[in-house]
Amino acid sequence: MIKFLIKGLLRDKSRSRLPIMVVAIGVTLTVFMHAYITGFMGDTIEMNARFTTGHAKVMTRAYAEDASLLPNDLALMQIEELLDSLRSLYPDMSWSPRIQFGGLIDVPDSAGETRSQGTAIGWGLELIANQDELNRLDLQKALRSGHLPRKSGDALLSNSFAGKLGIAPGDEFTLISSTMNGGMAMYNFRLSGTVHFGVEIMDRGSIIADLKDVQLALEMENAAGEITGFSNTGFYDNNQAEKLSDSFNSKFKTDDEFSPVMLSLSQQGNMGQYVQMSEVWSAYVSLIFIFAMSLVLWNAGLLGGLRRYGEVGIRLAMGESKGHVYRSMIAESVFIGIAGSVTGTAAGLGFAWLLQTYGLDISGMMQGASLMMPTIIKARITPTDFYIGFFPGVISTVIGTLLSGIGIYRRQTAKLFKELEA
Repeated sequence: MIKFLIKGLLRDKSRSRLPIMVVAIGVTLTVFMHAYITGFMGDTIEMNARFTTGHAKVMTRAYAEDASLLPNDLALMQIEELLDSLRSLYPDMSWSPRIQFGGLIDVPDSAGETRSQGTAIGWGLELIANQDELNRLDLQKALRSGHLPRKSGDALLSNSFAGKLGIAPGDEFTLISSTMNGGMAMYNFRLSGTVHFGVEIMDRGSIIADLKDVQLALEMENAAGEITGFSNTGFYDNNQAEKLSDSFNSKFKTDDEFSPVMLSLSQQGNMGQYVQMSEVWSAYVSLIFIFAMSLVLWNAGLLGGLRRYGEVGIRLAMGESKGHVYRSMIAESVFIGIAGSVTGTAAGLGFAWLLQTYGLDISGMMQGASLMMPTIIKARITPTDFYIGFFPGVISTVIGTLLSGIGIYRRQTAKLFKELEA
């Protein structure tokens, strides 16, 4: 029976071609939109994680309470021992110490007098000894002039900031800030290159230097403001991150304000609201789109059944039972739904792969934006995308056939020949 129905659909293109095309188009849009929403929301979270929050972050309890003020006088001490513990306890995470600081950039003239000044926010990262931070922040791609730090004393400035200061790669400048102990810090750097991230909050005025240099400048030997952790999978998992922070905090729980505490990304600042919003809106938008496509495919199945009104009459006139006709139409709709869903899923995954691989550059729309959002939109293919299209593709098509097929039982055999004559 099944083989007979499949042969009928293959040989009668009028019964299969258009319905399969409609289902395939609907499923393609459903799969692509889900991958697009997942990618866009996820990229925004990942961008904030790479630059500020990490997937998880270890700080002192006192530092965590005023983290927005960058209180390096409350920084972590003996970080080498703490890093060894973190890497031993949680090998599935990559851990990197960082120092965030603020300060004044002073550019001298040929006589050593101040030529220009500007306030900046800075990052002390492992740039020379470890390549992880270079790759994580994609500094090679962000480089606009000069080269990345290669030796002690090298530093990067944002491209627009360096232009305002009138400084070029190879020139020297002085960082004026405060030390960990509250004193004045003055440290000379050499501009190795300039970078541009495409986000105003980063490009307005920033300095990036090697962690060792910043520790020396701010008198923070074997200390760091924070230790950021990143999942080796490359993507943030809120449930996993919260379990990780609970596990760490239970092991290092003390009343000392300088004891370490771990916070997941969602526990830092307003990121928790955004993570919840991304989860809710991703599901919400996907469900709306699935519902809309379900209505379209439902109607397609309904219209398909109504168009076959005459065919049903002939089959009943030839002696086929109403139940058999009804069941065969449902079976056909299942085959059409599966064929269209497979085709649409393959096409949707193809389009999603293109967007995931090459992305869509919206940097022109992001000029002047103060939010840390990606300038290149990329999709993200997840396991859900491999089956989500079958819900509207198969179920809606079958429901449409179920409703349209109810009319079969209302046909009166006595009127069939009169209908056929007409």
